[in-house]
Amino acid sequence: MDSAISDSAADRTPLLSTTTSALKIVVVGGFGVGKTTMVRSVSEIRPLSTEETMTQAGQDVDDNSAVRSKTATTVAFDFGRISLNAETVLYLFGAPGQERFWFLWDRLFAGTLGAVVLVDTRRLADSWYAIDRLEQHGTPFIVARNDFGGPEHSLEQIRDALDLPPHVPLIDCDVRQRESSKHVLLTLVQHLYTLSTGHAPRP
Repeated sequence: MDSAISDSAADRTPLLSTTTSALKIVVVGGFGVGKTTMVRSVSEIRPLSTEETMTQAGQDVDDNSAVRSKTATTVAFDFGRISLNAETVLYLFGAPGQERFWFLWDRLFAGTLGAVVLVDTRRLADSWYAIDRLEQHGTPFIVARNDFGGPEHSLEQIRDALDLPPHVPLIDCDVRQRESSKHVLLTLVQHLYTLSTGHAPRP
């Protein structure tokens, strides 16, 4: 998957002086599923990234057979920011996908209101650990199928495969596109609102 994003950082805005509240969101998922690309595409600031070049030394550790074009990997976390409105911003943390960095997840989950689980339908099993950890932490989440142009499965088939409860939103996205990534985040915010109030937000 080409990770080129649709918007440049040049037209992104600084934090508004009217901002009064902030929400922490974590983006999780398997290795090479698009977490860094999502943070980059949607962030209003130049995102902080801890990507390092992949080397031959890691070939026996990280399975990149399904993402052979991937040349760098996140070794700590990605960080970005997006304004929801004049008062509220989201701070985004992209978690590393490889098993050897999963010990960082507990700290990233601290203070998190909700999470996005990105999935690649060619590697659904890579998402099970993320979903299991979020459920153990009691962290609300939604699931977003990233567009890799792979085999077609209906969203209901994916829901069944991941054993997702009916109340967990499951949507499609293309994290290279800023509007698509924004839609994912807004879906999560709407889900959190529904969970906290017992009813869906007004359109």
